Amino acid sequence: MRAQTRSGLATVGVVGAGAWGTALANAAARADRRVLLYARDPAQAAALARDRVNQAKLPSARLDPAIDPTADLQALAPAQALLIAVPAQAVRGICESLAPIIAEGCPIIVCAKGLERGSESFMTEVVAQALPHALPAVLSGPSFAADVAAGLPTAVVIGASEPEVAAELAQGLSSLTLRLYHTTDARGVEIGGAGKNVLAIAAGMVEGRGLGDSAKAALVARGFAELRRFAAAHGARPETLMGLSGLGDLMLSTASAKSRNFAFGLALGRGEPPATATHGKLTEGAFTASVLCAMARRAGVDMPVSEAVAAILDARLSIDAAIDALMRRPVRPEE
Repeated sequence: MRAQTRSGLATVGVVGAGAWGTALANAAARADRRVLLYARDPAQAAALARDRVNQAKLPSARLDPAIDPTADLQALAPAQALLIAVPAQAVRGICESLAPIIAEGCPIIVCAKGLERGSESFMTEVVAQALPHALPAVLSGPSFAADVAAGLPTAVVIGASEPEVAAELAQGLSSLTLRLYHTTDARGVEIGGAGKNVLAIAAGMVEGRGLGDSAKAALVARGFAELRRFAAAHGARPETLMGLSGLGDLMLSTASAKSRNFAFGLALGRGEPPATATHGKLTEGAFTASVLCAMARRAGVDMPVSEAVAAILDARLSIDAAIDALMRRPVRPEE
């Protein structure tokens, strides 16, 4: 199936008016696009239209004048591409709701960094199943919503199976503040985004436990090695994992408490239980860890760091016991 051309991209839809959706809406507006920003709650959409600021999720940034908030999914029909900025576990539901609305071959760009629980599916697989007449794509990379919304220089990558479409979307959404690279390796892009969240939790736990920078660096390096093995087993290209959506995002997410996943791990390391360590914020890595490990086992990929995170979150292992188990693993060549 050939997608419609993006050369005339004028209207972009953003589904989800959280911090990330609001930031992406501002970024698309800076690329001289008309933006339709969908909020599920009519009261939120009305407040966004009236106040031009997302007080609950991103109060630091005003909405660009080119952004039209709406609570009507049907209003997204004119969009020539949709950015899906909802949690990974909500992607299927929103795509099923969009099925009667979007045009044949419309790019559906998932901006969530996770794997679907239950089905153990990648996000592009979820889109393909829920919207078989659309073109799945994925956007990921080192980016905090507040930075993107504020117009600070940021670079991310967009992956789509058709090279012309990936290039046109990257061109159409890039601006002087947000630079998009493009690739046909959508699988590598989504693996990097999902996997780094799990490793960010691990890094946060090491930090919270006070184990030192050397331990954190070692854990991140070995965790990244297992993520690359996972990617190779699922057909991703190694250079994708070494790029923005893999190594780049990992560097950001394992080094700053502004990362929700790192902050969650930090709280766990300091002794907070998983139920309260999120501090009321969405932590995608907490949903992804067990799915990532199940998929790895099915593919015959050894992922001890990720397995340790999943065991801790499932209360099968304490942090101290997990550290002890990792340090007692047999000595082996570095791969």
